[in-house]
Amino acid sequence: MALSIERDRNVERRLAKAAGAGIIALPLVLGLSGPAHAETNPSCSSVTQIGTTAYVTTGGQTFASVKQFKGCNKNWAYLYVWEGYRSSHSSWHACTTIATTTAAGAGNHVQDVRCNSGKFTELWSSGAATLSDCTVAVGWIGYGPLPETGEPLGRTSVRC
Repeated sequence: MALSIERDRNVERRLAKAAGAGIIALPLVLGLSGPAHAETNPSCSSVTQIGTTAYVTTGGQTFASVKQFKGCNKNWAYLYVWEGYRSSHSSWHACTTIATTTAAGAGNHVQDVRCNSGKFTELWSSGAATLSDCTVAVGWIGYGPLPETGEPLGRTSVRC
């Protein structure tokens, strides 16, 4: 009986250590499984994010992150569909674009819209030669070529 109790205590200690290690590792795992990841532009090997990240939500659920990048003498819009949305839906329609604007964010003019349908993870715009302009990246749920009234969208901060 004493041997059995000692084994149970050893098992409890090992489980406690494993649980402690799991708690320490949890932020690392969450960091790897969240929406942020290393974006790779298929048309430009060296891009840098500029401005804030925007989010597209629908029905109380985050659909996607929207970011603006610069590289290869262009601005790029990037839309990343979150895992939670991908795992709970069979397909979707979305678009992303760079839009020129004023410093105050008025008068958006779409430059390089790209749309996709199906079950995709990410979508890059085609690239806009707008580095000397004020720009925003816009992403939305819809068919395009422009967001319709009421379609969920996300818009990054203005970059001039």
